[in-house]
This record gives sequence, structure tokens and C-alpha cells, in this order.
Amino acid sequence: MRVVVVGATGNIGTAVLRRLLDGEEFDQVTGIARRLPREGAGPPYDRVRWHALDVGAPGATAELTSLFAGAAAVIQLAWQIQPSHDRARIRQTNVTGTANVAAATVAASVPMLLVASSVGAYAPGPKDDRVDEDWPVTGVAGSTYSEDKAEVEALLDVLEQEHPQLRVVRVRNGLAFQRSAAAEIARLFIGPLAPLSLLRHGRIPLLPGGKALRVQAVHSDDVAEAYARAILARAHGAFNIAADPVLDAASVGARFHGLAVPTPPALLHAAAALTWTARLQPTEPGWIRLAANCPLMSCHRAEVELGWRPRTDALDAFTELIEGMADGTGDGSAPLRSRPSATARLLAMAGGRLPGHGDPY
Repeated sequence: MRVVVVGATGNIGTAVLRRLLDGEEFDQVTGIARRLPREGAGPPYDRVRWHALDVGAPGATAELTSLFAGAAAVIQLAWQIQPSHDRARIRQTNVTGTANVAAATVAASVPMLLVASSVGAYAPGPKDDRVDEDWPVTGVAGSTYSEDKAEVEALLDVLEQEHPQLRVVRVRNGLAFQRSAAAEIARLFIGPLAPLSLLRHGRIPLLPGGKALRVQAVHSDDVAEAYARAILARAHGAFNIAADPVLDAASVGARFHGLAVPTPPALLHAAAALTWTARLQPTEPGWIRLAANCPLMSCHRAEVELGWRPRTDALDAFTELIEGMADGTGDGSAPLRSRPSATARLLAMAGGRLPGHGDPY
């Protein structure tokens, strides 16, 4: 069975490659990315047939159609979070790129399309209960990430109506963590100024707390397992993917010897807006609005229809991420490259490479 993975070099993409190449069910994997893994990058990249392509570029649909021909499934993971100060650039990849992938999947007569959605696609919801896949996917206003995910969900609704023969799967996972993605996640959300090596002490002294600041997470390998199971089960529809426990100041503080400090989301939003506007860190303030409003998800459907269960709990996945951040851990692809030294980061900023600016990021 041949599978094409679009956006195959990032956090989830690398985990998906590992899973597809791990067994005998998938005999050929094609990877598509804007920047290909370096020569000698090692597993899992060295067993993939690679093609360089920007899915949002003009003419991408025709090239994708050729690359998709004969595939049993296409997995669409291509997504940009940065540069956050260039809204047009990230929308070109996220919305236009997904539309191009969908059009090419139909043109190539591929029977199955799996798309990376997110808990971020959901409308605001409860933090003391869990929603299933029928909860509205209209997003959280004020979060560009959520708005793009909601627009992609609407695009997929039209795709299913116009092409009922196509099996469309939407994987709506929580925050996805793994050790080898630590440098990437730090680059995307924290920036070059934070002294992350201090995390080697295993402490996060202060943690913002409150009822609204509760989120779900999952190990990237468990997300990858959901994709593989969906292909093998010939599934269709949406699947929530997350692990317990829910992450909040109390659970994280107990693991990392930190003090939970009740913090209004509005205060965090203001701090993020100020530091983002000043180009001190790359996380636009909509992420705070999203964290405070996204619902908690029930994963019952994935458990019943896919036989999916997380192998790593959310707190262990987060711990793996923090330990990786302390060491600047990365992998052999460009998005997962290791964190450079403090001197190199400061020199890059002095040369105009500011948080939230520049593409490729």
C-alpha cells in the first residue's frame, strides 16, 4: 500500500513516517515538503521517496496530482504557524495549500484523504466536560490558527458533498509533543531569548492557573498511530485524539515542583500581545484566547472505531518535551533542527531575524 505524506518533515509528519515504515502494511511512502531532509539524516527520512514542493504555490495542484497517482491514501499535514507576523504567508500554506491537496487527491482518483485538523477547529466549549466530534467546528474568533482550521473544516465539508466517493478523515488532536520536536516547538512558540537550558533542573517555578487554562495533549507517536489505524480501517469522518490527564497548573506543577498562580486569561493575552508586537517572542496573542476557550474532547469514537488508545499519557509526553527543550533536541529535518547556541540566536536577531518573521522559519 502506497501512502503520500504531505508536510512530512515536521513534528507529526516525522512521527507518521516512523509509524508507516515500522510495519509491513505500507510498502511505499512518498514524502512531500518545502525543504527536504539533509543528506544522511537517517531514519525515518532515509527510507522515504522525497519530493520538494510548496503546496500553496501557483501550479502546485498539477504537480501534486502527478505525485498522488496510484496512492492508496494521502495524508495532509502541511501547515505553517510561523512567521506569525506574515498572515498572508501562513494562510497561503494552510488554506490554499490544503485546497490544492484536496483538488489533487480528487484529480488523481486517490480513494482516501486524511487531514490534520485540531482541537483548535472547535468553537468555544466546556472545560469541565468533554465534547464529541459533533461539536461545532467554527473556531475561536481572534485566533488565526483556529480560524484557518475552521476554514479547512468548511472546505472539507464541501469536498465530501461534491465527491461522496472520497473517504475524508479529519484528525482533531490536542497539543502533540515528542522529544525530537522540542527545538521546533521552542522556536515556534517561545523564541530565541528564553534560557531553556534552566529546565535541566526539572523545575518550572510558576505556572499560570485557572479553570479556563486547561488543555489536552498527546504524544506525537500516538497521533501517528491514529492516522495508520484510520487508513487500515478505511475509516471516514472526524476523530478526536488526546490523552489523559488534562494539563493544567496543578498537574504540571506537581510534576515540575511549580506553584500554580491564578491568572486571568486577559492578563496573559495582554502580555502576549505586548511582547509579540515588540518582536520579543513569536506567539501571537490569539493562542491565549484559543487555549482559554477550546473545549476538552472525548476520544470515544477513536477508541471504538479505530481501537485506538494512547500509549503515553499526556503528562509524560509533556515531560518528554520539556526535557528535550532543556537539551535543545531536534532531528534530521529542517523544521526539527536542533536549537542553535545562545550566541548564534542573538547574532541572528541582531541581523534582523526577529521572532515571528522570516520564511522559511
